Amino acid sequence: MRLLHLGDVLGQSGRIAALEALPMLRDRLSVDVAVVNVENAAHGFGVTAKICKEFYDAGADVLTTGNHVWDQREIIAYIDEDEKLLRPWNFPDGTPGKGDYVVKTRSGKKVCVINMMGRLFMDPMSCPFQGANKLFSKHKLGKNVDAIILDFHAETTSEKMAFGHHCDGRASLVLGTHTHVPTADAQILPNGTGYQTDVGMCGDFDSVIGMKKETSVRKFLTKMPSGRFEPAEGPATVCGVFVETDNNTGLAKRIESVRIGGRLKGSWPSA
Repeated sequence: MRLLHLGDVLGQSGRIAALEALPMLRDRLSVDVAVVNVENAAHGFGVTAKICKEFYDAGADVLTTGNHVWDQREIIAYIDEDEKLLRPWNFPDGTPGKGDYVVKTRSGKKVCVINMMGRLFMDPMSCPFQGANKLFSKHKLGKNVDAIILDFHAETTSEKMAFGHHCDGRASLVLGTHTHVPTADAQILPNGTGYQTDVGMCGDFDSVIGMKKETSVRKFLTKMPSGRFEPAEGPATVCGVFVETDNNTGLAKRIESVRIGGRLKGSWPSA
């Protein structure tokens, strides 16, 4: 199967670019399942029901989030109604929404999408490593699901890399989100899991992780409050990861980065 994951969509610029690119990517890459992280899609902070619909209409099968999932308060009432909009699985018991979802493709294949959040320099959560063990006992690659995509929303490269190795051989794809800068380590781990430390963002890279650079520079320079962070709204780069899996095992056969438009050097999967 062919799987696509687009990184954190940030603000209007990133949202427009991702919405325009998604149908083209699905068509040209013959994508079976497309996942988009939308936690910063609403002016840089959270997501709304309207934005979710826009991404479903553009071809997204599942939407993931992270620590900014609740920034738009309307989503608290909405998330239980939309099982394809995930929040990190390891939020405390009783939190609205869910952290895993199984997509059924047109060909009848089942693809499990999991959203998990790290703990280093993040809000306290239950252990994502133990959480992954529980989910892999429920969703078994090559047995009751044909592929597993795991969005690990975390701050540090060390935790992301350790988590990737922890999941190796039990997921088709483990990728990091949250830090918004695409890493150059797309690879297939020794036991067959596709991995990239951070997929990057869909946003304007003439910025500081997607926000207007002047505000961030001023804060670092003076250590004083410098005003509300606002998304940079220049031309956006759409960042993603493309994976092709083995039909028998569900493990990755190839993984390639996707970068389209904006300031970053382009990257397109080879034929």
